[in-house]
Amino acid sequence: MSHTYSEFLPSYSVGVDCYKAIPEIVKPYGKKAVAVGGKTAMEKSKKALLEGIKGSDIEIIDFVWYGGDSSYENVEKIKNNPSVQKADMVFGIGGGRAVDTAKTYCALYNKPLFAFPTIASNCASCTSLSVMYNPDGTFKEYSYHKAPAIHTFINTKIIAESPEKLMWAGIGDALSKEYEVIFACREKNMIHTPLLGKAIASASTEPLISFGKKALEDCKNNVPTEAIEQVALDIIITAGLVSNFTVHENNPNPEEDYYYNSSLAHCVYYGASLFPQCERQHLHGEIVSFGVLCLLTYDGQFEERNRIFEFNHSIGLPCTLSEIALTPDDVPAIAHKAASVVEWKYVPGNPTEDAFINAILATDKAGKEYNDVAANNTNGRGDGLRYIEDTNGVSCKVAVA
Repeated sequence: MSHTYSEFLPSYSVGVDCYKAIPEIVKPYGKKAVAVGGKTAMEKSKKALLEGIKGSDIEIIDFVWYGGDSSYENVEKIKNNPSVQKADMVFGIGGGRAVDTAKTYCALYNKPLFAFPTIASNCASCTSLSVMYNPDGTFKEYSYHKAPAIHTFINTKIIAESPEKLMWAGIGDALSKEYEVIFACREKNMIHTPLLGKAIASASTEPLISFGKKALEDCKNNVPTEAIEQVALDIIITAGLVSNFTVHENNPNPEEDYYYNSSLAHCVYYGASLFPQCERQHLHGEIVSFGVLCLLTYDGQFEERNRIFEFNHSIGLPCTLSEIALTPDDVPAIAHKAASVVEWKYVPGNPTEDAFINAILATDKAGKEYNDVAANNTNGRGDGLRYIEDTNGVSCKVAVA
C-alpha cells in the first residue's frame, strides 16, 4: 500500500567567500538572526559572518554558547535566552553537537535554522536528526526531525584553519558510508527514497581516497584547496544526503520504518564506547574506520578490505584493535552491545554475535600482518608491493606507504 510522505533536502553554498551569499538566502525568513554555537567556532567565524552580512538588512543580534553538549537541558536554556526569543532565525555554528543542539531547538520551537559548519568531521549540518546526550555525557537518543537546516554555508577557509585531526576523523567516519549503506540495503524491498540514498552512497568513498591525504596536508598548512573542498563536501553534503534518504524511523506504522544509514562499522564504535580507554582517547571516526575493515571482513570483501588497509595506513587511521586501545578480550562485549542497537536489526542474513566476534578478530589478525609487512618493507618479488594473506589464505598485494 502506498502512503503519503514528504522529504526535505539540504541546500548549500561552498567556498572561501560563501558567507557573502547569506543576505540573499536568509532574507525571506526575517532580519534578526542569533548565532548559537561553540565558543571557538563562533570566535573563528564571527569576523567572516559580519563581513558577509555587511551592508544588508540582516543583523546578528547575539552570539550564544550552545552549552557544551547536545542535550535537551541545553535546548531549554537556549529556548529561555532573550536574544534567541527575539531572533527571527538561528545560525547554528560549529561542530556536530553545537549544530545538533541548534537543530533540535529549531525543530521543537519552529524557528528557521541555517547551519555553518566550522569543521569537516560530520554531516550534522545537513541531516534531519540530532544525536542527543544526557547531562552526564552519555548517549540518550536520536532526535528525529522533519527537515534539515534550510541552508548550509561551508566556508572552506574556516575549515582549512580547523584542527586537521578533526578532518582526519571525519574522513574515517565518512569512509563507512558506502560500505554500510550498500550492505544494510541488501535483501531489502527498496523503495524510491532509500534507493536514492544507496545510489548517492556509492559516490562517497572515492573522493576520500583520491583527495583525503592531500586535504589533510592542506588543512595542516591552513590552506583552502580543491582537495579540502572535495573532502568537506563528501563528509558534510554527501554523507548528509545519504542520511536523510536512508533513515525513516519512529513512524506511526512501524512497518514503514527503515534504518540503512549505518551498520556494522558503527556497531564496532557503539561497542568500543563501553571501554573508557578507547572512548576517551580515540575519536568517533577513527574507531569507525576500523569498523569498516571489520564489516568488509564479515562480508567476505577481502580485496576491498585490503585496499582500505592501505588507505587507513597511508593517513594513520587504525588497522588493529590495539591502535584504538582495545584487546581481543574486549571483542565479545563489543559484539554483545552491537546486537542491541538499531543497526543490527537491518544486518542482512542472520547475524550472530559469534560471527561478528570472528570477523573483528580476523580483521585484527590481518591488520597486524599488514602493519608488520609495511614495517618490514620487503617482499622478494621485485614489484615494489607487499603481500599478505587474507582470512581465506589468498595472497593479496598491497602497497606500503
